[in-house]
Amino acid sequence: MADGLRKGLTSYGDAGFSLFLRKAFIKAMGYSDDALNRPIVGITNTYSDYNPCHGNVPQIIEAVKRGVMLSGAMPMVFPTISIAESFAYPTSMYLRNLMAMDTEEMIRAQPMDAVVVIGGCDKTLPAQIMAAVSADLPTVVIPVGPMVVGHHRGEVLGACTDCRRLWAKYRAGEIDENEIEAVNGRLAPSVGTCMVMGTASTMACITEALGLSLPMSATIPAPHAERFRSAEASGRVAAEMAKAKGPRPSEILTPASFRNAQVVMQAIGGSTNGLIHLTAIAHRSPHKIDLETFDRLGREVPVLVDLKPSGEHYMEHFHHAGGVPKLMAQLGDLIDLDAKTITGQTLRDVVAGAEDVPGQDAIRPRDNPIKAEGAMAVLHGNLAPRGAVIKQSAASPKLLQHTGRAVVFESVEDMTLRVDDPDLDVNADDVLVLRNAGPKGAPGMPEAGYLPIPKKLARGGTKDMVRISDARMSGTAFGTIVLHITPESAVGGPLALVKNGDMIRLDVSKRSIDLLVDEAELEKRRAALAPAVTPDWAKRGYAHLFNETILQADEGCDFNFMRGQGGE
Repeated sequence: MADGLRKGLTSYGDAGFSLFLRKAFIKAMGYSDDALNRPIVGITNTYSDYNPCHGNVPQIIEAVKRGVMLSGAMPMVFPTISIAESFAYPTSMYLRNLMAMDTEEMIRAQPMDAVVVIGGCDKTLPAQIMAAVSADLPTVVIPVGPMVVGHHRGEVLGACTDCRRLWAKYRAGEIDENEIEAVNGRLAPSVGTCMVMGTASTMACITEALGLSLPMSATIPAPHAERFRSAEASGRVAAEMAKAKGPRPSEILTPASFRNAQVVMQAIGGSTNGLIHLTAIAHRSPHKIDLETFDRLGREVPVLVDLKPSGEHYMEHFHHAGGVPKLMAQLGDLIDLDAKTITGQTLRDVVAGAEDVPGQDAIRPRDNPIKAEGAMAVLHGNLAPRGAVIKQSAASPKLLQHTGRAVVFESVEDMTLRVDDPDLDVNADDVLVLRNAGPKGAPGMPEAGYLPIPKKLARGGTKDMVRISDARMSGTAFGTIVLHITPESAVGGPLALVKNGDMIRLDVSKRSIDLLVDEAELEKRRAALAPAVTPDWAKRGYAHLFNETILQADEGCDFNFMRGQGGE
């Protein structure tokens, strides 16, 4: 099997000439024959001026290159697209699959014996891991790391849970224009991903639990020197993997490793987005994520990490308390410790090396959890025949069993225009319903599920309401919010049938979400739905591909031809 510079030769009909030409041109970069005869480690560059989450990537790359060269291999950096959550229109999720395709094809197209993928902002790590699973080349994943905390008037701040909390206070008239402007400059005091348990932190922790990154790599703050030492160590591991030709992702990602990732996701108070991404990753392999199994784990696995939005601390506190290795030690027999990692160690070895930090309270023992059950519950009912998700650890306990009157918004735009209308017929006991915000309907399933409390209710003291949609929600958000209603309304799901004034019943303990309208009436409404047509935004290019092939939330929102061995 060819390796190094001889891998994947460009096709000119003469393999000898292909290698001759490749070497001739790459020597223009000043490389010696000694360098070019070594195993090659590809390193993705996801830096962009639009992406502050990835602001430390250039330093990480230099550290990885150092580690690769110290181990006798040749580092080759190559660019892929860069996705930043708050800069991507219409939503970063719309571009996740494009990044996965870009990364996979660049891994396949260019000669490398192993690859280091560097990501962090919400959709980048899942996109890169999806690509790595499909390409099945030895892979080391490096998260960019969380920001350090900010401060305002003696209070610790974290993007973006406190972004939402303080913006809600501003909407409610509790803080003024000057203060919200001051807060704006203090929420993100360094480069890196959100320092709460949002999607970026969730995916970094999942990656470590899967065995695809080095121990502690999920939690090291982005600006810390330790982040760059970890990157150097990652480069060393990648070089050894390049020489050994493994292990490949297919050797690491087993049913046990996927179960471990689900356990950790529940125990950290993880983002609901993490479930979609883990499902997409699993569907690239021979394995699957079963929603019923995930829900059962949620009943067995307590939330042990005291971290916003489910608790009080921030990612750097989680790190200094011992990070994911210490969490897995506390989880005990809930984790399969025989699962392997990229270093050749098992999780048993990793857990044995976990630091014991006296007095820390960011990682709780199992007999003193933050929440007795896991972060997320999976709901079913006539509103969600294929499932919906609620982050119960960040919800209001009094609303976990609730029946209320539907107040329906037809789209994100409709919600934006009407939610603060003083004449909106709404009260605090109602259920806010947003539709046409799913994978196809929006498009890209935006993080619009965190519907704002109508301003007139917010100013009257309402802090939370039951909110239901086929959209997603940032892992940094809090509230009693039902998400990922599947199938979505844009493909004729039951959410499309809800009318203003209908009664909706939520019962998280029974794992149910139901529209209290009889079946005959629902059939009449279903028959009256307009037939689906290709929207104007989806007539060409990537948008057309997206609209024609995107799957629903319960299948990970991947493209139907990208799973497993390909098209249906």
